[in-house]
This record gives sequence, C-alpha cells and structure tokens, in this order.
Amino acid sequence: MNAIIEKINQALADAERRAGEAADAAAVEQLRIDYLGRNGLFPALSREMGQVPPEERRETGCAFNAGRGKIQELIENAAARLKAAGSGSGDAIDLTLPGRRWKAGHKHPITMLADECVAVFRRMGFIVAEGPEIEDIYHNFDALNTPADHPSRDPQDTFYFADGRILRTQTSPVQIRVMESHQPPVRIVAPGRVFRRDTPDATHGMNFHQIEGLYVDRGVSMADLKSVLQTFATEMYGPKVKIRLRPHFFPFTEPSVEYDFSCIMCGGKGCPVCKHSGWIEIAGAGMVDPAVFANVGYDPEKWTGFAFGMGIERLAMLRYRIPDLRLLYENDVRFLEQF
Repeated sequence: MNAIIEKINQALADAERRAGEAADAAAVEQLRIDYLGRNGLFPALSREMGQVPPEERRETGCAFNAGRGKIQELIENAAARLKAAGSGSGDAIDLTLPGRRWKAGHKHPITMLADECVAVFRRMGFIVAEGPEIEDIYHNFDALNTPADHPSRDPQDTFYFADGRILRTQTSPVQIRVMESHQPPVRIVAPGRVFRRDTPDATHGMNFHQIEGLYVDRGVSMADLKSVLQTFATEMYGPKVKIRLRPHFFPFTEPSVEYDFSCIMCGGKGCPVCKHSGWIEIAGAGMVDPAVFANVGYDPEKWTGFAFGMGIERLAMLRYRIPDLRLLYENDVRFLEQF
C-alpha cells in the first residue's frame, strides 16, 4: 500500500469521526474545507498522483475517487442530520432576535396627483368614468366631430392597429361612451392614459395621462366652466392662483378656449418657467359642439354643456417642480422615494 492510499484511509477515519461529532453548520463547512476545499487534502493528493509508479496508479486512482466520494457523502449526511434537528441550519427561528420591518411602498407621483385631481372634482359633484385604451375610429374621432383630413388622424400622430383600431389619443372618447349610455344631466371626469406618436423630450412623451371633464345640463354656460376651472386651480395650487381663458379651436367644442394658470413659480411676475409671461398653459376646454350632441342623440336645443381636459404629467411637473417629464418614467428609486 502506497503513501497516498494510507493518507486516504486515515482521512476517511478522521472525517467519519468529525462528521459524527459536528454540532453546527460551521463544523460541517470546516470539514468540507479541510478535505475538499481548494487547499484541502484531496486537491493536494491529486497533485501528488503524478509521482505514483505506473503499476500502482489504477489502484491509487480508484482509492482516491472512492475516498473523495465518501467524504462528500459524510458531509451531506451531517448537514441533513443538523437540518432535521433544527440546529445550525439557518432554518431555526430564534425568538430572541428583533423583528424585521419591511419598507412600505407608496403610490407613483402620477397616481398620487390623479387621485388628488379626482378628489377635487368629486367635491364639485363629478363622478369618475372610464373607457378602453384601445378605441375605434368612431369614438376617438368621428363622434367628436373631427374631420377625416384632420392632422391628428394621420398615422404619423396616432398609433393604428392592423384591424383599424387605435390607441386612444385622448380621454374624450369616454365622454362619448357615457353620453351614449346615459341621459342628461351628466357630470363626469375621466382620468386615464393616452398615446400619441411624439418625440420624447423634457415636456412630451408617447404615452401620458389626461383627466377630462364633462358637464351637461340645462342652461350650462362658459361662466360655469370658468368657475369649475378656477376652483380646481385654487384647490390644487393655492388661493393666489388665477386662470385665464384664450380663444382657440377644437373640433368638439364651440366656442373653444385654452386655459392658463398664473405661474406658481414666480407668482405671475415672469420667470424662465413661464417664459416671462406670468402664465403657464394647462390645456383646452369649451362648450360642447351641438354636432357632438347630435351624434350621441342629445337635443342641442334642450341641453348645453362644457368639456375640459388637462395633462396630469404637466400638473405634476408644476406641483412637484419637476424639470423633465422623463424622470417620472425612469423608475429611479432615488427620484421616486422623494414622494
């Protein structure tokens, strides 16, 4: 019997004793390191195999492989024994340790602001309505009095599916669906995500969020619209915020206006954010066009109403002083945890 086989037999006897005496996972791990680790016995014996005479190599190699396998078996059996006994395996519960507190998450800033907008309009008597994000041409364009040659219908501006449906470009189709299924009076807000083919930059994106409102009843006027928008601005940005309405054109409202908030950064005095005008453009509004009422079966001689819409991301940028819209969608925890 050569010296390598003698070392293997001695190691097996010692390893069997140590495996039986191992009281914790650390002892089992040390056993593995001493015999099978990089600097352990068996890697060292492997390097000595080249010195064994040729006629003894077969016997020595078989003893080496059998010994290494036996050591591995002893280690696995010792680990299983400790695990079954619940000692040193890491699975035992130490009741003396302090509890672990999981960090509570929170809503995304867009969701937070959308919820706050809805809460403001709820206090004014509006209810929430929702609609599909994949729309048909009729509800997204035709019913809203948008002509066939309108630029917004171009594939360069709108995402079309092969079957002719589209990703909605606005939340206004919700208004059509509600009016088709409900008789006046109607007072709703429709928050949701919309999609447009646009080049992403600091103030634009290909998908963003809007909240639109619709109020239909007898005798509704522009004065009612301005009152609602002023109340919303005050609730969101404080009592010093003012609004102004500017003439504009939208296919589904007549007359149409764009509305601005006085700049909350400079208090209307003029700064780089408002381009020194003292005003920040928010979105569009107006009295519902009689043609839209006719499309949904409302009598325009009997009912009047207004509609408005605004981008939630723009409201968030003003509320939280965010300089770049893309920050809201990069999922950077360092940014999001500030909210």
